[in-house]
Amino acid sequence: MGLVEGKCAVVTGAGRGIGRGHSMVLAEEGARVVVNDVDLAEAEGVVKEIEAKGGVAVANGDDIGTRAGCESLVAQCVSEFGRIDAAVNNAGIVRDRSFLKMTDQEFDDVFRIHAKSTFWVSQTAAIAMREQGDGGCIVNTTSGAHMGNFGQTNYGAAKGAIASMTYTWALELARYGIRVNCIAPAGSTRMTAAAKDADGNDIELPFWDPALNTPLVAYMISEEGNWITGQVFATGMERLGVMRQPTFGKTLVREGGWDIESVRRFVKDGLGPELERFGLAKQPYAFYDGLVAPAKK
Repeated sequence: MGLVEGKCAVVTGAGRGIGRGHSMVLAEEGARVVVNDVDLAEAEGVVKEIEAKGGVAVANGDDIGTRAGCESLVAQCVSEFGRIDAAVNNAGIVRDRSFLKMTDQEFDDVFRIHAKSTFWVSQTAAIAMREQGDGGCIVNTTSGAHMGNFGQTNYGAAKGAIASMTYTWALELARYGIRVNCIAPAGSTRMTAAAKDADGNDIELPFWDPALNTPLVAYMISEEGNWITGQVFATGMERLGVMRQPTFGKTLVREGGWDIESVRRFVKDGLGPELERFGLAKQPYAFYDGLVAPAKK
């Protein structure tokens, strides 16, 4: 018997890459899977692969960039299989552009496909799980880009929102036995193939099997993983890690509160050494001597 035998799941953006890996592995472990992709032919191809290995799956071509598409996706799972036990939010796009050049459309498209689709699919699935009365699991997808990454204001913002939604939903849905977790995956996909450095040059990356992200996903969906909720994990390649969640560090306290003069006197020495490295690359903090505009140098 597979780890998720009899579970019924939807996977978004599952025609290729990491989503395809999720669908294949979950089906191999006994789940019945709705394979979603806006390119229906790709979804159907994954279904044929699953069926050829003896698994159970159906294809779905709904546009998860709309609430109607997300609701239709979840409804198909309930209609085809009688219930929904897991929603895996994987679909995504990139529209990389430096902040000063990014358009409203580029921001809105990325935020809608990543963050809003995650909200719509998860809300619809959670309502169905609540009505079923025996719990379930939502697995979201974030990225290290939400720590800050050049040219990815839209993508980083969406992925940060997804991590924050994960924490909130885990708190709200625990009463219904619904677990909510998140992965920051690594795998070779069309998005990684389009990766560029800060100067706009193509980056050649090694091949990482996208399916290596799924074992932890399957475990979290299974009954064995019913003790995990509200967490963000790094998956893929040879790694498996848990993210330290946002928290306040060192805090200065002054009786009566802080005024301008006390801030000027104490903040640099008191909090300066604690300033965090920022950005995905996490370079040492570089601005203790001030950040000066080119015109003033």
